[in-house]
Amino acid sequence: MTGIAIYVEGGGDHTDQKAQLRTGFDVLLKAQKDAARARRLHWKLVPCGGRNAAYDAFVAAIRIEPPAINVLLVDSEEGLAVENGEAKRDAKARVNHLTNRDGWDLNMASAERIHLMVQCMEAWIVADPDALAEFYGQYFARNALPGRQNLEEEPKQDVYAKLEQATGDRRLTKGRYGKIKHAAQLLQCIDPAKVVKRCPRFATFTKWLDHAIASA
Repeated sequence: MTGIAIYVEGGGDHTDQKAQLRTGFDVLLKAQKDAARARRLHWKLVPCGGRNAAYDAFVAAIRIEPPAINVLLVDSEEGLAVENGEAKRDAKARVNHLTNRDGWDLNMASAERIHLMVQCMEAWIVADPDALAEFYGQYFARNALPGRQNLEEEPKQDVYAKLEQATGDRRLTKGRYGKIKHAAQLLQCIDPAKVVKRCPRFATFTKWLDHAIASA
């Protein structure tokens, strides 16, 4: 039996942190996970810690489990040109970005299985201000969040800075945003439909995943 295995950047160095992030992504991608299981496909989401660890795990999986649909999902870390809608060309651009930026050899992988969080995972999180406002409650400064429609154009450092500003009030019960402290929980709260509208490469990723599952 084949399956879907997604190797994700993030989760820190501890097993419990990775387990929490796995749960977060599983909830965010619930529609895809449910579709995979409905087709009797094994679903495995693997938080790997650092981006190089995610790359290493992905490459190892291709070698060890070639029948599986192995997927790599990492931050782009910087801005990218707008996708042109041609799937093969867009996939090649993602591979070229990682080859040029990180020096990774991805020749053994199918380009369409390489995906990016642009410019970082937090862009997906801030795509749903309503969910953040509900999560943090009173004193959350939602007006401090990035306002642009296409969040992939928001510089990574600005996403972090504005998220910290929005959660900077000392009266917040949950405190200031922290990746390890809050990211996994927030992934369970945000509406993927809202992320699709503001993060084009999340839309690309989920659309491709839907097709891969349906075609498996």
